[in-house]
Amino acid sequence: MEGKETGYQNCGSRLWWGSPWRTGPPATRARELDGWRSDISSGVTLAVIVVGAVVVAFAIVFAARLVGRGNRTVRDDRLVEAVDDMRTRMDDLGRDLSEALDRAERESRRNRFLSDLGSSIEFDELLDRILDAALEIPGFDAAMIALEEPSGPPTIATRGMTAEEAAHPPSSGASDMPSGPITVSYRYGPADAANTDLIRGGLFIWLAGREGQSLGTLTMFWRTPGFDPSPARVEALEQIAAACIPAIENARRYREARRLAETDALTGFYNQRYFHETLRREALRAQRYGRRLALMLIDLDDFKRVNDTIGHLAGDAVLAQIAERMRDQIRSVDIGCRIGGDEFAVILPESTTVDAEQLFQRMHDTIQTVNMPGGQHVRISAGIAELQHGETAAGLFERADSALYRAKDLGKDRVSVAPD
Repeated sequence: MEGKETGYQNCGSRLWWGSPWRTGPPATRARELDGWRSDISSGVTLAVIVVGAVVVAFAIVFAARLVGRGNRTVRDDRLVEAVDDMRTRMDDLGRDLSEALDRAERESRRNRFLSDLGSSIEFDELLDRILDAALEIPGFDAAMIALEEPSGPPTIATRGMTAEEAAHPPSSGASDMPSGPITVSYRYGPADAANTDLIRGGLFIWLAGREGQSLGTLTMFWRTPGFDPSPARVEALEQIAAACIPAIENARRYREARRLAETDALTGFYNQRYFHETLRREALRAQRYGRRLALMLIDLDDFKRVNDTIGHLAGDAVLAQIAERMRDQIRSVDIGCRIGGDEFAVILPESTTVDAEQLFQRMHDTIQTVNMPGGQHVRISAGIAELQHGETAAGLFERADSALYRAKDLGKDRVSVAPD
């Protein structure tokens, strides 16, 4: 999406871990904050009901007093006016009560999301919960969280954004971490003025770690022209951002510990246990949000002959070299795993069988350049399948495995795609 930032506006204070108004352990503060929010929501609802009862009582007393006064015609007219006035007040009361209940329900859902953040140590699951909580704030159409990584590109998770918007998200225009939230408006040419699908603005909240370092940003977007988030909505997003900071840091530490435990030492790919856990998680996410997911299983053709010819130690060195060439062709969003001695798998989120076939061709071409004793060439076969509606991770794996066997039966050194 191409847009032009027309400026940004400072609309809040910096979110620091351990700010003066946040005291006590995080869990204690979260419980106190949840209780305070629940009290506010219950208080608002109770106040509306009390006001409604007072209005109804006043209207009844007023109508009764009118009935006892004046002549009949005047009494009838005044009674009609009193009833009409009572009906109007009751309609207003009903609307106020409905709005109060809606606000209380949204606040209750958001409180549950916030209380669950501390229990989320799976990194991807945590990002999903943060986005779900943020989109409970009314008025916003899309959400994005971008987290800086020590090495490599940032980790980005989105909700309500197209693939193009997620690949090239609108920016804030700020080069350094500002002292508080900022809002940005995007302008387009006359031809796009009436397009309601375009992102019209964004609210950026910077996430600062315990030591003041930048963790990334939590951003909300809207597509309604002229929309401007109210201070209450900005504050609600700041509360979510403040609650997610310690959870993000904890999830990162857990992710690093798991990475060390789940990485194959020889090839640098993830191991078999991680593969099955990740495939199940990605399949559930794809089914939940209606996203695409492809799986490719790869086998090195006749690699046992290589081990028999040059020995297992030399064969391991060749295998590590092949894995490095394969890893160089995998996108950062894809998950490469070693699931057997000479068997590999690649999970491709947001991808189709066409994307997987292109990846296979790149791998096939680059592996041909690996030097083998005796002038031999490494050959690979692969089976590809794309997740179908309602299919489980096990079903996806079985179809990709069947496609791999079909490629072997057809002469090896090729790829086979499982039918839909």
